[in-house]
Amino acid sequence: MTATARSVAYDALKRIEADGAYANLVLGAMLERSKLGDMDRRFATDLVYGTTRMRRACDAVIDRFITKAPDPATRTLLRLGAYQLEFAGVPPHAAVGETVALAPKRVRGFVNAVLRRASATEMVWPSEFARLSYPDWIGELFVNELGDQRAGLTMRTMNTAAVVTTRDDGYVQDKASQSVAAAVECKPGERVLDTCAAPGGKATAMASAGAIVTAADIRPKRVSLITENAQRLGLEIETVVADAAAPPFEPSSFDAVLIDAPCSGFGSLRRRADARWRIQPSDVTDLVGLQRRILEASAPLVRPGGRLVYSVCTFTAAESIDHPVPDGFEVDDRRTENGDWKPYAHGWRVLPHEADTDGMVLIRYRRST
Repeated sequence: MTATARSVAYDALKRIEADGAYANLVLGAMLERSKLGDMDRRFATDLVYGTTRMRRACDAVIDRFITKAPDPATRTLLRLGAYQLEFAGVPPHAAVGETVALAPKRVRGFVNAVLRRASATEMVWPSEFARLSYPDWIGELFVNELGDQRAGLTMRTMNTAAVVTTRDDGYVQDKASQSVAAAVECKPGERVLDTCAAPGGKATAMASAGAIVTAADIRPKRVSLITENAQRLGLEIETVVADAAAPPFEPSSFDAVLIDAPCSGFGSLRRRADARWRIQPSDVTDLVGLQRRILEASAPLVRPGGRLVYSVCTFTAAESIDHPVPDGFEVDDRRTENGDWKPYAHGWRVLPHEADTDGMVLIRYRRST
Protein backbone atom coordinates (compact mmCIF):
# COMPACT_ATOMS: atom_id res chain seq x y z
CA MET A 1 0.00 0.00 0.00
CA THR A 2 1.38 3.42 -1.00
CA ALA A 3 2.02 5.69 1.95
CA THR A 4 0.02 8.90 2.19
CA ALA A 5 0.45 11.88 4.48
CA ARG A 6 -2.47 10.69 6.61
CA SER A 7 -1.30 7.09 6.80
CA VAL A 8 2.19 8.16 7.87
CA ALA A 9 0.68 10.53 10.43
CA TYR A 10 -1.61 7.80 11.78
CA ASP A 11 1.28 5.35 12.17
CA ALA A 12 3.39 7.99 13.91
CA LEU A 13 0.56 8.98 16.25
CA LYS A 14 0.00 5.36 17.28
CA ARG A 15 3.67 5.12 18.21
CA ILE A 16 3.53 8.37 20.15
CA GLU A 17 0.28 7.69 22.00
CA ALA A 18 0.54 3.94 22.60
CA ASP A 19 4.30 3.40 22.89
CA GLY A 20 5.42 6.73 24.34
CA ALA A 21 7.65 7.53 21.37
CA TYR A 22 8.88 11.10 20.99
CA ALA A 23 7.13 12.93 18.16
CA ASN A 24 10.24 14.46 16.60
CA LEU A 25 12.17 11.19 16.60
CA VAL A 26 9.49 8.85 15.34
CA LEU A 27 8.14 11.16 12.65
CA GLY A 28 11.53 12.01 11.17
CA ALA A 29 12.37 8.36 10.64
CA MET A 30 8.97 7.60 9.15
CA LEU A 31 9.14 10.50 6.73
CA GLU A 32 12.54 9.37 5.49
CA ARG A 33 11.12 5.94 4.66
CA SER A 34 7.86 7.21 3.19
CA LYS A 35 9.14 8.82 -0.02
CA LEU A 36 6.45 11.50 0.30
CA GLY A 37 6.87 14.74 -1.60
CA ASP A 38 7.57 18.02 0.18
CA MET A 39 3.93 19.11 0.38
CA ASP A 40 2.79 15.79 1.80
CA ARG A 41 5.68 15.75 4.27
CA ARG A 42 4.62 19.17 5.55
CA PHE A 43 1.01 18.01 5.81
CA ALA A 44 2.00 14.86 7.70
CA THR A 45 4.15 16.93 10.04
CA ASP A 46 1.27 19.29 10.78
CA LEU A 47 -1.08 16.36 11.39
CA VAL A 48 1.29 14.68 13.84
CA TYR A 49 2.37 17.76 15.76
CA GLY A 50 -1.05 19.37 15.65
CA THR A 51 -2.98 16.28 16.73
CA THR A 52 -0.47 15.67 19.51
CA ARG A 53 -0.61 19.24 20.80
CA MET A 54 -4.39 19.39 20.58
CA ARG A 55 -5.00 15.89 21.97
CA ARG A 56 -7.28 17.01 24.80
CA ALA A 57 -9.27 19.30 22.52
CA CYS A 58 -9.63 16.55 19.92
CA ASP A 59 -10.94 14.21 22.61
CA ALA A 60 -13.50 16.82 23.61
CA VAL A 61 -14.66 17.05 19.98
CA ILE A 62 -15.24 13.31 19.61
CA ASP A 63 -16.25 12.30 23.13
CA ARG A 64 -19.64 13.99 22.65
CA PHE A 65 -20.60 11.13 20.35
CA ILE A 66 -18.98 8.17 22.10
CA THR A 67 -20.80 6.06 24.67
CA LYS A 68 -18.21 3.28 24.98
CA ALA A 69 -14.47 3.93 25.05
CA PRO A 70 -12.83 2.81 21.78
CA ASP A 71 -9.59 0.86 21.65
CA PRO A 72 -6.43 3.02 21.63
CA ALA A 73 -5.77 2.76 17.89
CA THR A 74 -9.33 3.79 17.07
CA ARG A 75 -9.17 6.72 19.48
CA THR A 76 -5.95 7.83 17.80
CA LEU A 77 -7.67 7.74 14.41
CA LEU A 78 -10.62 9.72 15.74
CA ARG A 79 -8.24 12.33 17.13
CA LEU A 80 -6.58 12.59 13.73
CA GLY A 81 -9.96 13.19 12.11
CA ALA A 82 -11.03 15.68 14.78
CA TYR A 83 -7.83 17.69 14.33
CA GLN A 84 -8.49 18.01 10.62
CA LEU A 85 -12.08 19.07 11.21
CA GLU A 86 -11.54 21.53 14.04
CA PHE A 87 -8.04 22.95 13.59
CA ALA A 88 -6.37 22.10 10.27
CA GLY A 89 -8.90 23.72 7.94
CA VAL A 90 -9.45 20.51 5.98
CA PRO A 91 -12.85 20.38 4.21
CA PRO A 92 -15.22 18.10 6.17
CA HIS A 93 -15.77 15.63 3.33
CA ALA A 94 -12.02 15.09 2.97
CA ALA A 95 -11.32 15.03 6.71
CA VAL A 96 -14.01 12.41 7.26
CA GLY A 97 -13.62 10.34 4.10
CA GLU A 98 -9.84 10.09 4.07
CA THR A 99 -9.67 9.32 7.78
CA VAL A 100 -12.35 6.65 7.56
CA ALA A 101 -10.38 5.05 4.72
CA LEU A 102 -7.57 4.35 7.21
CA ALA A 103 -9.85 2.49 9.63
CA PRO A 104 -10.01 -1.31 9.81
CA LYS A 105 -13.32 -2.65 8.48
CA ARG A 106 -14.56 -3.63 11.94
CA VAL A 107 -14.60 0.01 13.14
CA ARG A 108 -15.06 1.85 9.86
CA GLY A 109 -18.76 2.48 10.43
CA PHE A 110 -18.13 3.71 13.97
CA VAL A 111 -15.37 6.11 12.91
CA ASN A 112 -17.52 7.39 10.06
CA ALA A 113 -20.50 8.01 12.33
CA VAL A 114 -18.53 9.85 15.02
CA LEU A 115 -16.63 12.09 12.61
CA ARG A 116 -19.72 12.91 10.55
CA ARG A 117 -21.60 13.96 13.66
CA ALA A 118 -18.62 15.99 14.83
CA SER A 119 -18.43 17.74 11.46
CA ALA A 120 -22.11 18.68 11.60
CA THR A 121 -22.34 19.78 15.26
CA GLU A 122 -21.15 23.11 16.61
CA MET A 123 -18.51 22.65 19.29
CA VAL A 124 -19.22 23.83 22.85
CA TRP A 125 -16.04 23.51 24.91
CA PRO A 126 -16.28 22.04 28.41
CA SER A 127 -13.57 24.40 29.67
CA GLU A 128 -11.01 26.91 28.44
CA PHE A 129 -8.13 24.56 29.22
CA ALA A 130 -9.85 21.83 27.19
CA ARG A 131 -10.26 24.23 24.24
CA LEU A 132 -6.58 25.19 24.46
CA SER A 133 -5.65 21.54 25.03
CA TYR A 134 -3.58 21.72 28.20
CA PRO A 135 -3.83 19.61 31.34
CA ASP A 136 -5.69 21.56 34.02
CA TRP A 137 -2.67 21.66 36.32
CA ILE A 138 -0.45 23.23 33.65
CA GLY A 139 -3.11 25.75 32.66
CA GLU A 140 -3.64 26.73 36.29
CA LEU A 141 0.12 27.03 36.83
CA PHE A 142 0.43 29.34 33.81
CA VAL A 143 -2.44 31.52 35.05
CA ASN A 144 -0.86 31.76 38.51
CA GLU A 145 2.50 32.71 36.99
CA LEU A 146 1.37 35.04 34.21
CA GLY A 147 -2.20 36.12 34.91
CA ASP A 148 -5.23 35.21 32.81
CA GLN A 149 -4.49 37.34 29.76
CA ARG A 150 -0.80 36.58 29.30
CA ALA A 151 -1.32 32.90 30.13
CA GLY A 152 -4.00 32.64 27.46
CA LEU A 153 -1.82 34.39 24.87
CA THR A 154 1.17 32.20 25.71
CA MET A 155 -0.88 28.97 25.55
CA ARG A 156 -2.39 29.94 22.21
CA THR A 157 1.03 30.83 20.80
CA MET A 158 2.44 27.48 21.89
CA ASN A 159 -0.35 25.73 20.00
CA THR A 160 1.14 27.01 16.75
CA ALA A 161 4.17 25.78 14.83
CA ALA A 162 7.46 27.19 16.07
CA VAL A 163 9.33 29.75 14.01
CA VAL A 164 12.55 28.37 12.53
CA THR A 165 15.51 30.74 12.94
CA THR A 166 19.01 30.15 11.61
CA ARG A 167 22.24 31.75 12.77
CA ASP A 168 24.70 33.24 10.31
CA ASP A 169 26.76 30.03 10.50
CA GLY A 170 23.78 27.89 9.44
CA TYR A 171 22.94 26.45 12.87
CA VAL A 172 19.20 26.34 13.54
CA GLN A 173 18.54 27.85 16.97
CA ASP A 174 15.66 29.70 18.61
CA LYS A 175 16.32 33.42 19.03
CA ALA A 176 15.80 33.25 22.79
CA SER A 177 18.54 30.61 23.05
CA GLN A 178 20.79 32.79 20.90
CA SER A 179 20.22 35.62 23.37
CA VAL A 180 21.24 33.39 26.29
CA ALA A 181 24.55 32.53 24.62
CA ALA A 182 25.14 36.21 23.86
CA ALA A 183 24.42 37.11 27.51
CA VAL A 184 27.54 35.20 28.59
CA GLU A 185 29.47 37.95 26.77
CA CYS A 186 32.35 35.70 25.76
CA LYS A 187 35.62 37.33 24.82
CA PRO A 188 38.30 35.74 22.62
CA GLY A 189 40.54 33.48 24.65
CA GLU A 190 38.31 33.23 27.70
CA ARG A 191 37.75 29.80 29.24
CA VAL A 192 34.03 29.06 29.36
CA LEU A 193 32.15 26.02 30.65
CA ASP A 194 28.74 25.01 29.34
CA THR A 195 27.57 22.58 32.03
CA CYS A 196 24.47 21.11 30.33
CA ALA A 197 25.52 21.69 26.76
CA ALA A 198 23.82 19.12 24.52
CA PRO A 199 23.11 19.36 21.66
CA GLY A 200 25.60 22.20 21.52
CA GLY A 201 23.79 25.27 20.23
CA LYS A 202 24.95 27.65 22.93
CA ALA A 203 28.41 26.05 23.16
CA THR A 204 29.03 26.52 19.45
CA ALA A 205 27.75 30.11 19.60
CA MET A 206 30.23 30.90 22.38
CA ALA A 207 33.06 29.16 20.55
CA SER A 208 32.23 31.21 17.46
CA ALA A 209 32.82 34.31 19.60
CA GLY A 210 36.38 33.12 20.22
CA ALA A 211 35.99 31.56 23.65
CA ILE A 212 37.77 28.35 24.63
CA VAL A 213 34.70 26.28 25.39
CA THR A 214 34.37 23.13 27.45
CA ALA A 215 30.97 21.53 26.79
CA ALA A 216 29.71 18.94 29.25
CA ASP A 217 26.65 16.72 29.48
CA ILE A 218 25.81 13.70 31.59
CA ARG A 219 24.69 11.54 28.65
CA PRO A 220 27.38 10.15 26.33
CA LYS A 221 25.09 10.03 23.28
CA ARG A 222 24.18 13.66 23.78
CA VAL A 223 27.84 14.61 24.11
CA SER A 224 28.43 13.05 20.71
CA LEU A 225 25.85 15.47 19.28
CA ILE A 226 27.88 18.39 20.60
CA THR A 227 30.98 17.00 18.91
CA GLU A 228 29.15 16.48 15.62
CA ASN A 229 27.71 20.00 15.62
CA ALA A 230 31.05 21.56 16.45
CA GLN A 231 32.80 19.63 13.68
CA ARG A 232 30.10 20.58 11.18
CA LEU A 233 30.68 24.24 12.00
CA GLY A 234 34.47 23.89 11.94
CA LEU A 235 34.84 24.70 15.65
CA GLU A 236 37.11 23.24 18.31
CA ILE A 237 35.23 22.45 21.52
CA GLU A 238 36.38 20.23 24.35
CA THR A 239 33.56 17.83 25.17
CA VAL A 240 33.25 15.99 28.47
CA VAL A 241 30.80 13.44 29.83
CA ALA A 242 30.11 14.91 33.27
CA ASP A 243 27.38 15.33 35.83
CA ALA A 244 26.67 19.05 36.26
CA ALA A 245 25.69 18.41 39.88
CA ALA A 246 29.15 16.93 40.55
CA PRO A 247 31.46 18.52 37.95
CA PRO A 248 35.04 17.18 37.65
CA PHE A 249 36.69 20.60 37.25
CA GLU A 250 39.00 22.62 39.47
CA PRO A 251 37.60 25.57 41.43
CA SER A 252 38.00 29.02 39.86
CA SER A 253 39.08 27.48 36.55
CA PHE A 254 36.67 29.30 34.21
CA ASP A 255 36.09 32.93 33.29
CA ALA A 256 32.43 32.17 32.77
CA VAL A 257 30.06 29.27 33.37
CA LEU A 258 26.74 28.81 31.61
CA ILE A 259 24.08 26.64 33.23
CA ASP A 260 21.30 26.00 30.73
CA ALA A 261 19.62 23.83 33.31
CA PRO A 262 17.39 20.78 32.85
CA CYS A 263 13.85 22.10 33.34
CA SER A 264 10.16 21.50 32.78
CA GLY A 265 10.39 22.91 29.26
CA PHE A 266 7.10 24.80 29.67
CA GLY A 267 8.47 27.55 27.45
CA SER A 268 9.19 25.21 24.54
CA LEU A 269 5.93 23.27 24.34
CA ARG A 270 5.32 24.43 20.77
CA ARG A 271 8.49 22.56 19.71
CA ARG A 272 7.89 19.54 21.94
CA ALA A 273 4.38 18.57 20.97
CA ASP A 274 4.11 15.63 23.36
CA ALA A 275 5.75 17.25 26.41
CA ARG A 276 2.56 18.64 27.94
CA TRP A 277 1.21 15.10 28.28
CA ARG A 278 4.42 13.64 29.71
CA ILE A 279 5.39 15.98 32.51
CA GLN A 280 3.82 15.67 35.96
CA PRO A 281 3.85 18.06 38.95
CA SER A 282 6.27 15.79 40.80
CA ASP A 283 8.71 16.11 37.88
CA VAL A 284 8.86 19.87 38.40
CA THR A 285 9.60 19.40 42.09
CA ASP A 286 12.43 17.01 41.25
CA LEU A 287 13.82 19.41 38.64
CA VAL A 288 13.89 22.31 41.09
CA GLY A 289 16.04 20.22 43.43
CA LEU A 290 18.38 19.23 40.60
CA GLN A 291 18.71 22.83 39.42
CA ARG A 292 19.74 23.98 42.88
CA ARG A 293 22.34 21.23 43.15
CA ILE A 294 23.78 22.22 39.78
CA LEU A 295 23.93 25.89 40.79
CA GLU A 296 25.68 25.06 44.05
CA ALA A 297 28.19 22.76 42.33
CA SER A 298 28.92 25.03 39.37
CA ALA A 299 29.32 28.37 41.13
CA PRO A 300 32.76 27.57 42.65
CA LEU A 301 34.12 26.86 39.16
CA VAL A 302 33.92 30.57 38.29
CA ARG A 303 37.06 32.62 38.95
CA PRO A 304 36.77 35.72 41.17
CA GLY A 305 35.27 38.49 39.07
CA GLY A 306 33.95 35.95 36.56
CA ARG A 307 30.43 35.39 35.33
CA LEU A 308 27.77 32.78 36.03
CA VAL A 309 24.76 32.68 33.70
CA TYR A 310 21.70 30.59 34.50
CA SER A 311 18.88 29.92 32.05
CA VAL A 312 15.84 27.67 31.72
CA CYS A 313 13.38 27.22 28.85
CA THR A 314 10.44 27.82 31.13
CA PHE A 315 8.95 30.93 32.73
CA THR A 316 8.11 29.79 36.24
CA ALA A 317 9.52 31.34 39.39
CA ALA A 318 10.20 28.01 41.12
CA GLU A 319 12.70 27.03 38.42
CA SER A 320 14.42 30.39 38.18
CA ILE A 321 14.16 33.45 40.40
CA ASP A 322 13.22 31.46 43.51
CA HIS A 323 16.67 29.85 43.56
CA PRO A 324 18.99 31.47 46.13
CA VAL A 325 21.81 33.63 44.82
CA PRO A 326 24.96 31.46 45.01
CA ASP A 327 27.35 32.21 47.87
CA GLY A 328 30.01 34.73 46.91
CA PHE A 329 28.02 36.08 43.96
CA GLU A 330 26.03 39.21 43.27
CA VAL A 331 23.30 39.70 40.70
CA ASP A 332 24.25 41.33 37.40
CA ASP A 333 20.95 42.87 36.34
CA ARG A 334 22.11 44.89 33.35
CA ARG A 335 19.56 44.98 30.55
CA THR A 336 19.96 42.33 27.88
CA GLU A 337 20.69 43.51 24.35
CA ASN A 338 17.51 41.88 23.05
CA GLY A 339 14.62 44.18 23.94
CA ASP A 340 12.09 41.32 23.92
CA TRP A 341 13.36 40.27 27.37
CA LYS A 342 11.50 41.92 30.25
CA PRO A 343 12.70 42.38 33.86
CA TYR A 344 11.65 39.47 36.06
CA ALA A 345 12.67 40.01 39.69
CA HIS A 346 16.49 39.91 39.53
CA GLY A 347 16.46 38.20 36.13
CA TRP A 348 14.98 38.56 32.68
CA ARG A 349 12.12 36.70 31.01
CA VAL A 350 10.83 36.36 27.48
CA LEU A 351 7.39 34.93 26.70
CA PRO A 352 6.35 33.14 23.49
CA HIS A 353 3.50 35.49 22.60
CA GLU A 354 5.66 38.58 23.08
CA ALA A 355 8.63 37.60 20.94
CA ASP A 356 7.48 34.56 18.92
CA THR A 357 10.28 32.57 20.55
CA ASP A 358 10.52 29.94 23.24
CA GLY A 359 9.69 31.16 26.74
CA MET A 360 12.84 31.48 28.85
CA VAL A 361 14.29 33.01 31.99
CA LEU A 362 17.84 34.33 32.17
CA ILE A 363 19.73 35.29 35.35
CA ARG A 364 23.29 36.65 35.39
CA TYR A 365 25.61 36.66 38.37
CA ARG A 366 29.14 37.91 38.94
CA ARG A 367 31.51 36.37 41.46
CA SER A 368 32.44 39.00 44.03
CA THR A 369 34.77 36.99 46.25
